[in-house]
Amino acid sequence: MVVLDGVTPPAGHTGCLHSVPWFTARLGGALAELTVSCPDLTLPEALSRAIVRTAAAHAATCDLSHPRTPQATVVLARWSSRTVEYLVLSDSVLLVEAPDGAVTAVLDDRLARLPRAALTTDALVDSRLRNKEGGFFTAAADASVAARAVTGTLPRERVRALTALTDGAARWTEKFHQGDWAALFGLVREEGAGALVARVRALERADREARAFLGRGKTHDDATVVFTEL
Repeated sequence: MVVLDGVTPPAGHTGCLHSVPWFTARLGGALAELTVSCPDLTLPEALSRAIVRTAAAHAATCDLSHPRTPQATVVLARWSSRTVEYLVLSDSVLLVEAPDGAVTAVLDDRLARLPRAALTTDALVDSRLRNKEGGFFTAAADASVAARAVTGTLPRERVRALTALTDGAARWTEKFHQGDWAALFGLVREEGAGALVARVRALERADREARAFLGRGKTHDDATVVFTEL
């Protein structure tokens, strides 16, 4: 399972000739290949190699040192007959369901732990906090961020299903407080990924003017949901 959420930069110079969709397509393709064709690589090693490969594809034409160079959040999961490996980088979410129905959220919560006052402008986030010590990390051009990801390995028999969410879909729990992670997982299992996205969109439209829920800077955000039953 490979889920990426491209980071849309604020208007202005990014140092790159390429779009965020171009970057995520390259990075996602590399990850899909490396995690399958190189099973001996750990997920952080696969992410590191995928970042290096993607950076090499446009290093000659673009300034990859620019803080707004194309980048993405990452959720990876890979399973065999014996184990389930996972990796989460930045504010996307992986939910793990055990055979007894218990749901555990795997979170990289560095962005959520930053003081709200530090997140008032995109420029401030990019220049002082993004991919910096004391801030938070996304997959961009520096392969060393792979070591910053939240990772782990579980016995296969302890995992019944997985759900990966970009932060736009996770709003149902994190911003709108419609239910906990277990309730969200149950909604996806029972009604499908599309039902969760539809409910998030309805909540966003209802809150468009009031902005009742603090911490949501834009009405809509990219919402992707992937459900996998092992």
